Amino acid sequence: MKAICLNNPKTTLFLLLLLAWGWTVSPSFAQSETEAERAARMAWWQEARFGMFIHWGVYAVPAGTYQGKQIGGIGEWIMRRADIPVAEYRAFARQFNPVKYDPDAWVRLAREAGMKYIVITSKHHDGFALYDSKVTDWDIVDATPYGKDLLRPLEAACKKHGIKLGFYYSQAQDWTHPGGAKARLQEGEGWDEAHKGDFDQYLKTIAYPQVKEILSGYDIDILWWDTPYWMTKERAELLLPLIKLRPGLITNNRLGGGYKGDINTPEQHIPATGIPGRNWETCMTMNHTWGFKSYDHDWKSTEMLIRNLIDIASKGGNYLLNVGPTALGEIPQPSVERLKAIGAWMKINGPAIYGTTASPFAKLTWGRCTTKVHEDGASLYLHVFDWPADGKLLLPRLNNKVKKAYLLDGARNIKTQTSEDGVIVYVPDEPKDPIATVIVVEVEGQLNVEKVLPRQAADGSLTLPAELADIHNRFHGRHATLEGPAGKRNIGSWADTRSRVDWTFKIDKPGAFKVFGQIACPSENSQFTVKIGEQTLTATAPNTGDYKKYQKTALGEVVLDQPGKYTLSVKPHAENWKSINLRSITLKYQQK
Repeated sequence: MKAICLNNPKTTLFLLLLLAWGWTVSPSFAQSETEAERAARMAWWQEARFGMFIHWGVYAVPAGTYQGKQIGGIGEWIMRRADIPVAEYRAFARQFNPVKYDPDAWVRLAREAGMKYIVITSKHHDGFALYDSKVTDWDIVDATPYGKDLLRPLEAACKKHGIKLGFYYSQAQDWTHPGGAKARLQEGEGWDEAHKGDFDQYLKTIAYPQVKEILSGYDIDILWWDTPYWMTKERAELLLPLIKLRPGLITNNRLGGGYKGDINTPEQHIPATGIPGRNWETCMTMNHTWGFKSYDHDWKSTEMLIRNLIDIASKGGNYLLNVGPTALGEIPQPSVERLKAIGAWMKINGPAIYGTTASPFAKLTWGRCTTKVHEDGASLYLHVFDWPADGKLLLPRLNNKVKKAYLLDGARNIKTQTSEDGVIVYVPDEPKDPIATVIVVEVEGQLNVEKVLPRQAADGSLTLPAELADIHNRFHGRHATLEGPAGKRNIGSWADTRSRVDWTFKIDKPGAFKVFGQIACPSENSQFTVKIGEQTLTATAPNTGDYKKYQKTALGEVVLDQPGKYTLSVKPHAENWKSINLRSITLKYQQK
């Protein structure tokens, strides 16, 4: 047994030392570096753009089922979702025997997919450690028949194949050790007598020494905190000094107490406009769950995953894509197949992802753009999702001289032409890749792109198409997405009432406008609001019979009495909402 005894005089002395050493450290502790030092520390991460998340633990044994019942929610939360008593949950560890675990194969798969780093759960919310912790016996060595450290061989495989390694650590939530935080419960609450304990004591006797173990015992590059329930500024400051144990360590923004870390971590969604001024990383599952769930077969398509990667890179972020291995230690075959397919695309198009920065264009109707800036110019990587029927791509308001343009695979050069609206790129008749064909446009000098907003037509009217919308989705939920073929795009799959859609546009000719929407909806009484500034319209979608039949629908009237920039938002009614397909919003100018 390695559980800490709180009556041990050595432990008491240890706690006093913690208080003297760690409790008064400022949140700026880990950020007392120059801009140049910070840039050097973050350089590999900004170059990488693509990584693998691994959620693995005892929860892979029940695999989403408890007492014969399928438990809703994500697989690794089964203990909390089903309120499984500690003793019952600990018994699952006796069935956790990953004899098929091949860390070298996992790392080779990540590398084949084009991933540059791996982040694995060293300890998730169930408190179970995947390494040989000296702090507790609730770990892979002491609690399972496998009896061997899972992280050490993964560390060796990453070194062998040139992959950076990070550890996820749940510093606050712990559903097994006494005193650990529990989601949606107050301090001191739990669903089992075994949970009784003090949270501060838990931080000092479990979280602190375990973080010290992984930072001093493993050669890792990232520490990925998670779910800071009950964490205050003072509690976060207890753990901050440990970051010094690993010079160069990158941390995220989930420690708590206002500590921002190095990267923001939007989960299961892509921020509509990125996160300007911050390093950020979207973490996302391939199906719905993070930890293995035997009956979750709703897998994202390869096309969606590749386009997600491109979309994220075009907004200046990284993509941390998850796999959830089984209790035997196997990555599910659908994940393997998708990673290999992504790797085939990356083998050709990786230069358009690695080391790129965000697009200089506000919106592109045909796809996305990533950028590399050089001393004497820039390379624009055009990721074409919707191949133009007329053979032309417009780079709106690009004022640089084009040196050359070509398909990234080197097959042929591409003709370009400068026009009043920007640069026209003439593409071949057919795309090289139906998911995303990449064209490189090399330009001279510092990038000079005028931001273009939708503007009124000659008659004063304005149409806002789906492909120019900023789609704002929340943490979890069934997200609104851009769907449909080129020329007929719509915003659909819009089940989550927290999602909203925005357009920013410019008015040169003020006045009154009638507002119309092109909407398809197979249901009655789906309500939403349209907001421009302080003006709000409440509207009801028409029942068109199905999602393919669109109807022009009057939504109300607004007055925009000043020229300038406006934002129009469409948001579902919190209670009376059924998913709609929205193709466009039109503001029809009314003669005075």
